[in-house]
Amino acid sequence: MINARRVAVLTVGRSDFGRYLPVLRALRERSDIDLQLIASGSHFSARFGFTHSEIDENGFDWEPGFSEDIADDNPLDVGRAIGLGTAELARVFSRRCPDILLVLGDRFEMLSGASAALGFNIPLFHIYGGSVSEGAIDELVRHALTKMSHIHFVSCDLYGKRLLQMGEEPWRVNVTGAPGLDDLMLLGSVQREELSEAVELDLFEPTLLVCYHPVTLEPGQAKSQIAEVLRVVKNVDMQAILTYPNNDPGHEDIIDAIEAFASEHPSHCRVIKNAGTRLFAGLMANCGAMIGNSSSGIVEAATFKLPVVNVGTRQDGKIRAANIIDTGYSGEDIRVGLNTALSADFRRSIQNMVNPNGDGQAGPRIAKIIACQELGPQLLRKKFIDLDFSGHAMAHSTQAVMPASS
Repeated sequence: MINARRVAVLTVGRSDFGRYLPVLRALRERSDIDLQLIASGSHFSARFGFTHSEIDENGFDWEPGFSEDIADDNPLDVGRAIGLGTAELARVFSRRCPDILLVLGDRFEMLSGASAALGFNIPLFHIYGGSVSEGAIDELVRHALTKMSHIHFVSCDLYGKRLLQMGEEPWRVNVTGAPGLDDLMLLGSVQREELSEAVELDLFEPTLLVCYHPVTLEPGQAKSQIAEVLRVVKNVDMQAILTYPNNDPGHEDIIDAIEAFASEHPSHCRVIKNAGTRLFAGLMANCGAMIGNSSSGIVEAATFKLPVVNVGTRQDGKIRAANIIDTGYSGEDIRVGLNTALSADFRRSIQNMVNPNGDGQAGPRIAKIIACQELGPQLLRKKFIDLDFSGHAMAHSTQAVMPASS
């Protein structure tokens, strides 16, 4: 591959890989890109289903970044994972010499890649900046990655404007839409018979999708919070599919609770460690409602007009479509929210809504910018753009954020 641009892409788990896929496919199709996919983080955790297998199933070559499984559910391991991951990824970058590093989202493991890239002056390109997760440490990670990054791909104009508030130069900010929406309807078109066989439940019957993660700024409360969610699920006359949480501190309490719940209700409950992109999209397309606090409920579920009961504070600050029903943590709040979500009136009210996170064409846009963005000192030398008190960029940079051309 002569003069191809070497683009390293860091994936740290199921939370990012499905959202990367449209970008990865678009990069792979380009003759001017040498794609270097690096798998790290919870991809190698037995507890979470060895999700690196999904990379193989999608036909991508990859190499391990940091492959030690240290997700032992305590704060010490968060810092340890970041440190060890940084050291190992620095060795990978020293060997592979990428021209660009692409990262996504707000997982703490992504900090390892960004930190390792610093010493090599590798430009950092970041997907999903400008979003907000006020209830989680993800909020801090995402904004830290923004300030460490040189090019930004955001899902909507509001998020682009937030990056301007953070002092980013407007030419670095591209409103591309969320790549997680690309091909989502196609992925979700899997037949209900096939889905039923995969989850061993009859999905022609009313079914709930339950996705709950630790709220990392509320330590020690995961056990009581998931108990309230499951109390509501128990008392509604529907089947339930419960997915594993991510590997943030507190995940063990959630896993223990959902495994016990499914064991107590084997006829109509199933637990899925790792659904994979296709199966999860199919579940969103065919379940009656989602309950939990997953970003998939905020971002992707709107494409399927799926009612979502969003519990608690984890997703506070994100842009919302009309399918979201926000509730507190109490079982009564969740029950009222679920009753609304399941009502015929509510479902009718959201049938014409549009997902505010993009038009499903983000992957090719992002790949084109990665391939064509000029590299060199101007890219690496970041300027902080001060705003006046009215929120406008001052005289030396007044350009507006514009959507990236397709």
